[in-house]
Amino acid sequence: MSEKTTDLCDQLGSRAKVLAPIFVDLGAKEAFSGKAVTLKCFEDNSRIKELSTQAGEGRVLVIDGGGSDRCALFGDHIAKDLADNGWAGVLVNGYVRDKAVLKALPLGVKALGVIPTKSVKRGEGQVGLSLRFAGQIIEPGDMVIADEDGVVILTEEL
Repeated sequence: MSEKTTDLCDQLGSRAKVLAPIFVDLGAKEAFSGKAVTLKCFEDNSRIKELSTQAGEGRVLVIDGGGSDRCALFGDHIAKDLADNGWAGVLVNGYVRDKAVLKALPLGVKALGVIPTKSVKRGEGQVGLSLRFAGQIIEPGDMVIADEDGVVILTEEL
């Protein structure tokens, strides 16, 4: 989808679910879109690593890390796997690391910010849940459209 978030908001009004403007662009692709694959995890990137090795097929990995600023949920290695495996982008309600490398990868990355601390691996996390952050609910399969102006979520019926 190549439509701008501003145009979608003009066309759809309140039917376009606009996320609060809390995300920073950290990947080389500032504009990206795709169907949401949702993941809920807290300070554990085990499931992110697993998903990064699967075929992305142009989808967007939407991660609810609870907004924790105590560690990064992923960095350069996982981001490279995501880019290599065809993911369009990642939207993170949390923090990432290796900002310089992320900027060079052909991947959209929007997160709350960066922190150098790594996460733990306890095998925790749930895929395919409804997520609630940045003022909206994001369902698996929703369309995520992100660009320099923000992030819009469209439900399947739109």
